[in-house]
Amino acid sequence: MKVVLAYSGGLDTSVILTWLRDVYDAEVITFCADLGQEEELDGLEEKALRTGASKCYVEDLTDEFARDFIFPMMQGNAIYEGSYLLGTSIARPLIAKRLVEIAKAEGAEAISHGATGKGNDQVRFELTAYALQPDIKVIAPWREWNFKSRTDLINYAEEKQIPITVSAAKPYSMDRNLLHISFEGGVLEDPWAEPTDDIHLMTSPLSDTPDTPEYVIVSFDKGNPVAVNETKLGPADLMRELNRIAGRHGVGRIDIVENRFTGMKDRGVYETPGGTVVHQTHRALEGLCMDREAMHLRDSFIPQYASMIYNGFWYAPEREMLQAAITESQKNVTGDVRCKLFKGACHIVGRRSPTSLYKPEFVTFEEDNVYNQADADGFIKLNALRLRLRAMSQGL
Repeated sequence: MKVVLAYSGGLDTSVILTWLRDVYDAEVITFCADLGQEEELDGLEEKALRTGASKCYVEDLTDEFARDFIFPMMQGNAIYEGSYLLGTSIARPLIAKRLVEIAKAEGAEAISHGATGKGNDQVRFELTAYALQPDIKVIAPWREWNFKSRTDLINYAEEKQIPITVSAAKPYSMDRNLLHISFEGGVLEDPWAEPTDDIHLMTSPLSDTPDTPEYVIVSFDKGNPVAVNETKLGPADLMRELNRIAGRHGVGRIDIVENRFTGMKDRGVYETPGGTVVHQTHRALEGLCMDREAMHLRDSFIPQYASMIYNGFWYAPEREMLQAAITESQKNVTGDVRCKLFKGACHIVGRRSPTSLYKPEFVTFEEDNVYNQADADGFIKLNALRLRLRAMSQGL
């Protein structure tokens, strides 16, 4: 059997590589999507081959990730349960898509992943895989093997002399990409426990942030960010630049308990510096450029749209249908937003657009010649009619 394994070089997938060879007598091809993990990819191919892989793909997908996944999601203002910007969720469909493509190219019968049987990622990987190749075989070791914990994996890795970087002293899980980093498990499993100082990577602790604010201008074209401080950047480079600037000011860090698709609650610490700036500046520009009813209708999609992404339904007809509507809603969302970053906060302080619907001559508190205030009388009375009829029926 030939298997393509989604491989990160971490504890789980390092053990899985050896386990697949032992249990399935499989030839294992590893695939790592470079989605912005930075230094975590150093030496990954060498490590995979040394651990027993017959071949290792390491591919830079950062521009595709930002352009085709992050930015469309940001156009929809997707936010799960009021705070989570879906940094892990949105990466999974791209990884799974490429897994299936490599499996086809290599003639592999199966794909494999390191997601546990308790979490969301197993669902996201497999829904994508089945949507793109209905007859693909999926091997999910956490649903098959006898290991019960990451401590068991550490012991197995030591027994098999598998090189790992996780230890029992630092057992929490990290997942990083261009949009965010997540910290889960270990010391974070107690929702009352404050995260330790080492659970910071993309954002500076507030005590270490500058004591003066920094102004940043983000420019958009049809709802997609295209420039920072009036310098045009490609999708991935734009996210890197905003991560660098916003991270320095501690922007985008949250500590939440969320509801997994599988039914249990999970505590996580997420850092999303650049994504937080894109989300807030994009929303501010929409306030200037979008028609009221179109914006309210699009906003009504947000909980469902975010849940689709969180639950793994990126390649589903309902998500694609909503995406078409969202894309249409963004055709006039072009312009610049100025924000002020300071001590963990992103404050919107200005916006401008060639397609602005904001007309000072209509809204001014000073004298104007374009709006007859007396027109409001009939408008109010028509809207009050049903309220008056209700009051009359109650004998008021």
